[in-house]
Amino acid sequence: MSRRVRRVTTTRRGGASRPPFDAFNLGDHVGDDPAAVAQNRRRLAAATGLGADGVRWMNQVHSDRVVEVDGPGPTVDAADAMVTTTPRLALAVVTADCVPVLLSDARAGVIGAAHAGRVGAQNGIVVRTVEAMVRRGAHAEDISVLLGPAVSGRNYEVPEAMAAEVEAALPGSRTVTARGTAGLDLRAGIVGQLRELGISAVDVDPRCTFADRDLYSHRRGAPTGRLASLVWME
Repeated sequence: MSRRVRRVTTTRRGGASRPPFDAFNLGDHVGDDPAAVAQNRRRLAAATGLGADGVRWMNQVHSDRVVEVDGPGPTVDAADAMVTTTPRLALAVVTADCVPVLLSDARAGVIGAAHAGRVGAQNGIVVRTVEAMVRRGAHAEDISVLLGPAVSGRNYEVPEAMAAEVEAALPGSRTVTARGTAGLDLRAGIVGQLRELGISAVDVDPRCTFADRDLYSHRRGAPTGRLASLVWME
């Protein structure tokens, strides 16, 4: 029996944080008042109906480390992806330009969530997440993916050498910015990577964190808060 999968991405609106983290900051590592972050996380847990123990968070470090979780628990340390087979346990990724990658095999009852910044994407965090899901019973052809809001290629300027280096590891990611300079479109590269793995059901949120003022963007203005993208099974 296929399970119903839910995916949620937050915006800046509706929280307790003060500028420059205003208002619904869900990152606890950016210098915001811990009490405000805790209040925002409680508000998110209540809004999703999952409750305080229903969301697992990570201390993200731009790695390729995937952790399998099976129930409530503390923040997962030094990881950039999680996988679970537990219903009503949401896996959360926090971002402010990086790509949140939400994966699910509803038939097998396996979900995953990955934080794919430039370094993590280049080093294969999405591939590692799919591999971990397959170990738990998922099948690539049954996996569907949502790539959440992230900085677009038009606004992600990098040095020529960096663009070439990332393109070599993540084909399709090199692009040209709105200024005509070397840029990266990580989501385009990840889409290609997923297709190479046999995953065709991929949706991309069109929003650019740099361009959309309702979203947090580290490139637009640091320090700033973090969005959260969640996936869970009912």
